[in-house]
Amino acid sequence: MITVTESAVKQLQALLADVPGSAAKGSKGLRLFVETGGCCGLQYGMALDHDKEGDEIIELEGVRMLIDSFSLRQLRGSTIDFSDDREGFSIRNPNAAAAARTCGCGDTLPDDSHASNPHP
Repeated sequence: MITVTESAVKQLQALLADVPGSAAKGSKGLRLFVETGGCCGLQYGMALDHDKEGDEIIELEGVRMLIDSFSLRQLRGSTIDFSDDREGFSIRNPNAAAAARTCGCGDTLPDDSHASNPHP
């Protein structure tokens, strides 16, 4: 399960309010993904996108979040938050504890999965 804080939902509502068709079923949502990169092998990404076959779709107060199966495994147990400071959106991921010991940026995950990554 992925938790989205109230402040993140409110910010997403504000961002998506200006996107044509973002409130309609099957429309754009915020895609959360894990891709190859970062100093530990994997890093987070966010982008506006349409849902794709196999996506997990999380709908909260009119906001759609789209997550592919590979990324869902990496993000399970995470909390998505938003802060008005320079950090903006953040992902607190308990699965990244190993990366925190070896990574200075705090935005990567250890690449210990053997699954195919749909975001090369």
